[in-house]
Amino acid sequence: MNGLNKGMRKVEVAVRWDPSPAGQPPTDLDLVAATYVATDPYGEPAYLVHFDSRSPDGTITLNRDSKDGQGFGYDEVMTLELDRLDPRYARVVVGVAIQQRPATRTFVSVTNPGLRIREGYTVLAEDDFGGVLGATAATVAEFVRDGSGPWEFRPGVHGFDGDPASFARTMGAARR
Repeated sequence: MNGLNKGMRKVEVAVRWDPSPAGQPPTDLDLVAATYVATDPYGEPAYLVHFDSRSPDGTITLNRDSKDGQGFGYDEVMTLELDRLDPRYARVVVGVAIQQRPATRTFVSVTNPGLRIREGYTVLAEDDFGGVLGATAATVAEFVRDGSGPWEFRPGVHGFDGDPASFARTMGAARR
């Protein structure tokens, strides 16, 4: 590793989608971030950040929350200040969950979904959830570090089938 490499510092994860067609219930996508301690990086999350919450130290915040996809550009935006996270945290997983009311929904029923992950003006990843159309939620980013070293970004959209509460509990589990 180069001593000048600062790794990931401040990252923005953003999700967009179009409102549901007339006469249909609104579609509500939610960004969720889970932090994991170095002693148990694949266990229970130390804490979750989602709608109506933020990290205890203010390093992960949901800047914009939409319940229906109405608006211009990205409807949900989360900022992760990885460079400020306490050294005891070694992993952060970010996901997108579809609210399951009044009926079960998957990404195939979301109109024009999109994901963008960037650091500053540099786009790290973009996706349209086309690889997880049958999923009710998906992990979209993983940030890891070894000790107090720099944060690294591991891209990838991985689908999940279940309710948002069980997704939040298991989104950081090791993939098989």
